[in-house]
Amino acid sequence: MLIRRLPPLNALRSFEAAARLNSFNRAAEELFVTPSAVSHQIKSLEEFLGLKLFHREKRQVQITVAGEKYLVAVQHALDELDAATRRLMSAPNTSAVTFEAPPAFLNRWLMPRIKDFQALYPDVELRLSAGGVSHIDFDHSDLDMAVFFGDKPDDDLEVHLVHPSKVVPVCSPRLIEDASIESLQDLTRQTLIHVTSRRNEWTRLLRQGGVSMTGQEKGLSFSSTQLALGAALEGIGVALSDREMISRELHYGQLVVPVEAELVTGKAFYLIYPKGRQVTYGMRVFRDWLLEVMGLEPLAEE
Repeated sequence: MLIRRLPPLNALRSFEAAARLNSFNRAAEELFVTPSAVSHQIKSLEEFLGLKLFHREKRQVQITVAGEKYLVAVQHALDELDAATRRLMSAPNTSAVTFEAPPAFLNRWLMPRIKDFQALYPDVELRLSAGGVSHIDFDHSDLDMAVFFGDKPDDDLEVHLVHPSKVVPVCSPRLIEDASIESLQDLTRQTLIHVTSRRNEWTRLLRQGGVSMTGQEKGLSFSSTQLALGAALEGIGVALSDREMISRELHYGQLVVPVEAELVTGKAFYLIYPKGRQVTYGMRVFRDWLLEVMGLEPLAEE
């Protein structure tokens, strides 16, 4: 049986606050206790550890080298405990899943399929938010899982490939009624709609088809895929989009692919969650459903 040697939580909180604020008095104010209480907690922690964490000189304190090393581990442990507590308090039901994804993925792919998931798993509550376009902070949020778009995330996460990004030209059918578009070269005479963070995709797609951009092409840039596709729907120009993200618009004829050309961008949608985190029932069934519907094999049950 493993018996952990752990100091009291209040002593760790007092040490972390005093070390971070470099003051017993300010730590006491933050923790709503007296400075003597902070001093007593830290002294008891030093006795527990058998070493000094602070140098005390008159009314000033300075953290020791040993204290600096210990601080890193204590802050990490307190952050983990805080995050776990927040997750449990906000979602005590293991059937609830707090999930974040890029706006285009949520609105254009997931929302039309939510009813399908609910029909299969009526006991699972999805709590959805938009994000997933940059760093996703699992440590200081109640997130269980997220879909991230970009390069493959680092090794500190459980990572499942959801869908590799392959984009095609798309536009309103009104645009091709007013203009003859039969080739990639013809597209260069239209307004090319860019997503600011992926401006090189048009250049790469055209070059792949043997067409060079001259720099004289009309262009319009937007900060997100959502806005770029909105402009395409309005007939403003031609955008680039993954077919999976616009399956409804293609089905109902709101958007068309004027020229069959496809660019494998090298980026992808990934489902991620922290390594070592317990995969609850809700997380497991949502993960497996998502991978299955996107055409990938679900994982074996854990």
